[in-house]
Order: sequence, then structure tokens, then C-alpha cells
Amino acid sequence: MNDPRSNKNPTVRIGIFIVVVVLLVIATLLYNAISEKREYDRANAPASVAPAAASVATAASAASASQ
Repeated sequence: MNDPRSNKNPTVRIGIFIVVVVLLVIATLLYNAISEKREYDRANAPASVAPAAASVATAASAASASQ
């Protein structure tokens, strides 16, 4: 007669679809943010390391000169 399993509720399918789409959008945003951050770090790392290394070398030479 009435089998409860044969009555398919389209609202549940739409809800699941919306949740999956939202999760995919969030995952895409996180992936893009992490990729852009890594690219930014790669592009700007050598520029910021050189002055730091120069200041360390200057400090080390000043310390050895004062002894």
C-alpha cells in the first residue's frame, strides 16, 4: 500500500544540494586564499630576507670589532 520509502521528498534533496554547493564555495575560497598567500610569500621573501641578513651581518661585525 503506502510504502514510506517510496515517497521521495524533494526538499531534502534541495537542502543537501545547497549544503554541498556552500561547502564547495568555502573550499574554493580557502584554496585560493592559501595559494595567493604562498605566491605572495614567495614573491616578497627574498626582498625582506636581504635587509635582515645585512643587519645581522652588520651587528656581528660590529660586535667582533668592539672586542
